[in-house]
Amino acid sequence: MRTGDIERLFRDEAGRVLATLIRLVGDFDLAEDALQESFKAAIEQWPATGIPANPRAFLVSVGRNKAIDRLRRGILFRAKQRDLEIEAAISAQIAPTDDEDTVFGDDILRLIFTCCHPAFNIEAQVALTLRAVCGLSTEAVARAFLVGEETMAQRLVRAKKKIRAAKIPYATPGPAMLEERIDGVLAAIYLVFSEGYAGTSGASLMREDLALEAIRLARLLDALMPRMPAVAGLLALMLLHHARRAARTTADGDIVLLEDQDRGLWDQAAIAEGLALVDRALRVPGRPGAYAVQAAIAALHARARHHAATDWPQIVGLYEVLLRLYPSPVVELNHAAAVAMVDGPARALALVDALDARRTLAGYHLVPAVRADLLRRLGRRDEAVAAYRAAIAIAKLAPERRLLAKRIAELG
Repeated sequence: MRTGDIERLFRDEAGRVLATLIRLVGDFDLAEDALQESFKAAIEQWPATGIPANPRAFLVSVGRNKAIDRLRRGILFRAKQRDLEIEAAISAQIAPTDDEDTVFGDDILRLIFTCCHPAFNIEAQVALTLRAVCGLSTEAVARAFLVGEETMAQRLVRAKKKIRAAKIPYATPGPAMLEERIDGVLAAIYLVFSEGYAGTSGASLMREDLALEAIRLARLLDALMPRMPAVAGLLALMLLHHARRAARTTADGDIVLLEDQDRGLWDQAAIAEGLALVDRALRVPGRPGAYAVQAAIAALHARARHHAATDWPQIVGLYEVLLRLYPSPVVELNHAAAVAMVDGPARALALVDALDARRTLAGYHLVPAVRADLLRRLGRRDEAVAAYRAAIAIAKLAPERRLLAKRIAELG
């Protein structure tokens, strides 16, 4: 058995194991240390004994025992009674089996609701979720927020201390408290999906395990809150994007752009489910939610039999609705890309240049990448090459850098 096989399995199970350990030990840092100890034990034992039938249960059991050992070794006289009580509480709890996860008993969902407690601002909620649920490094979380690694590390430390000091419960809140936390929870789940759909860095475009986990969590929330259009909208949006997964890369892992994808490879069952959810989310009276509007845009792509048949004017209109309701520089960039398909690249370039001048997306590689594409279409070769090179300099994902380099090569 190769170490790489164990590492892949650990990556797939780490989020759920950490969530369960946090429930058992009641402390983020202690649980993260215990997770590393359990992985170390697996690396040492499994090459000789083989992967157990239930690897998650093994990792949880070893992690729980390592946490107890650490508490025993670290007991101080003044805290002896408290730590013994914690140790007894950990020992009394039983790790769940695979078939024991229910809507309210799902450890990942509990962890997300803990991370998204209203005591934190929305940025801290999402950052903590990315670190704890996705297992992203502090550096990767910092890149997702376009801030420095040290700044993000300090934010995460403060959030964990606040959970400990305020004794924020590790639990899914009751129905009356669900709505006050739902915005942060949905934002966190969507960023989990986004990291799986197109990661912030690495050698591969996708991490399907994260995308599927986000979809699973959204399904649980939809069961909890079937009348909440934001939940249905998010689930629809993720399904419609994930339906294209088989067509998004070549066998070598290179990116296939939407206009070049083989639509026969798209998952029609996921598209049908997503379209039904979009209709449900948009039928609710009142202002449509951001996820529902984005899902409606994805639905127009899904319904088009080929790229040229896409209803671009309606997509531009939906982006304009989204900008009025939920203004965002990323939405502005997407709107400009859609405008290029209706009014031409010159009009779109003016929008991108105005956005770039505000520096609200400084360090975001898609700004120079979109700008480069528009310049290429306008025949401004040297400017396009310079913009592509600027995008390569800040892109962290290897397939994206290869795509940008390919564009430069095509320009000669």
